[in-house]
Amino acid sequence: MAGADTHNSAAWLVDRHVEDGRGDRVAVRCEGTSTTYAEVQRELFRVQHALADLGVGAGDRVALVLNDDLTFPSWFLGAQRSGVVPVPLSTMLTAPELGAIIADSGASTVVLSAAYADSAATISEAAPAVRTVIIDDQVVPGTTLSWGAFTDTSEAPVAATTTESPAFWLYSSGTTGLPKGVMHVHGSQQATAATYAAEVLGVSPDDRFLSVAKLFFAYGLGNSLTFPFAVGGTALLNPHPPTPASFVALIAAERPTLFFASPGFCAALLDVGAPADTFESVRATITAGESLPADVQTRFAELTGRPVLDGIGTTELLHIFISNTLDSQTPGTSGMLVPGYDAELRDEAGALVTEPDTPGFLHVRGPSAARGYWQREDATATAFRDGWVRTGDVYTRSADDRWTFLGRNNDMIKAGGIWVSPAEVESALIEHPNVLEVAVVGARNDDGLEEVVAFVVPASGAQPDAAELERHCRDRMAAFKRPRRIIVVDELPKTATGKIRRFELRDRLDDEPGST
Repeated sequence: MAGADTHNSAAWLVDRHVEDGRGDRVAVRCEGTSTTYAEVQRELFRVQHALADLGVGAGDRVALVLNDDLTFPSWFLGAQRSGVVPVPLSTMLTAPELGAIIADSGASTVVLSAAYADSAATISEAAPAVRTVIIDDQVVPGTTLSWGAFTDTSEAPVAATTTESPAFWLYSSGTTGLPKGVMHVHGSQQATAATYAAEVLGVSPDDRFLSVAKLFFAYGLGNSLTFPFAVGGTALLNPHPPTPASFVALIAAERPTLFFASPGFCAALLDVGAPADTFESVRATITAGESLPADVQTRFAELTGRPVLDGIGTTELLHIFISNTLDSQTPGTSGMLVPGYDAELRDEAGALVTEPDTPGFLHVRGPSAARGYWQREDATATAFRDGWVRTGDVYTRSADDRWTFLGRNNDMIKAGGIWVSPAEVESALIEHPNVLEVAVVGARNDDGLEEVVAFVVPASGAQPDAAELERHCRDRMAAFKRPRRIIVVDELPKTATGKIRRFELRDRLDDEPGST
């Protein structure tokens, strides 16, 4: 694009440290092994030579189905350094789901961790553009190549990219339909580092970054790659599925200074009784993905003795743009605007909502905004307009500029003709000691009227009584907001990014017993 500055995200995140004499700093720690920035740079060269050997050039896509280990940043940044567009995908998806998304992306090359080698044939069959499948340290005879076969780590050139050049795609998790490819440019990662990481977290080279969220989606990508590499810090990578017990051990062993989690994971750590001294090294905990209930925020801050910062970000904006801060946390809210971003609320007709504490649809603009969705012109026109991104979230803004999440556009409930926020009801229910997680949805009763229904996951060893939970709600909210049914479940269905799949809960209602 005319006027765009010369910039390559990979070179900025890695080469800069090597050139400035910081190549011996530890960039990545994974399962007890340390990798320096100079060593990471050589892995980028190795990827670049592999791509060249395979005939993959600037603008081509390479799909990545990789665990959180050194292979991920090597391929993600190595592709960027050559002007190739990496497309990281969820390791939680099935082979047919991966095949459909890879076909949509038009990727010619797929890179898999060995754990997903069995998906290779299905992916290749579903995605005809795929010419090559590379598997980390393993070969499926006749169909794939081994990453170990590529050994050239000699210096490779940096592609002539700008801040507006295509850099990477992230497929939005979505709750229905095929996910959309969100197209980001080379300036996007630096923008999140200069805003949220610098202005809110005050990151430094001494920080050690540990994230429950994986690298394959926006939140994890910032937490475990962009932010540490931007300042020459250390990313603590965990290639295994996260569990409370494993993270208690990992935090104690690796001593992160910044801990990134989801609200549900914080609740789970509280539920298992994580020892307070586990978090001695942590200077702040950051949550995103779902709204953090006030009670969980308060209890986790008491456990750690450090600030707990909830915020909101989207794949389209790449990371958090409204957040609580190190100096100011308001439990139950998303906080205040991150410097560098603008936000406003609009009603259904598109008019500005300016009255405090009045619900509206959240629109955001900022330097990390994506350039649209791949081959989704209608969806792009709806979500991206005049520099603003329509997030699909319903929010209020207080007189002192605190922003509070009420629900997604299609999750709001109209009970008795009055709008009800699922987040408000969930925050009340989760205060009960027998409740670990809760999701509230709207459903039609036998008379065709919408009513509030709560799905509750019990705390460890607890057996919540629906009548007791009903009394708990009666003391905390108006009658029209109270759940008319309370259903106890073992777990809540979630997307790969940790968002609750509420449509599945609504679909399940006809088959679940409940209490009225």
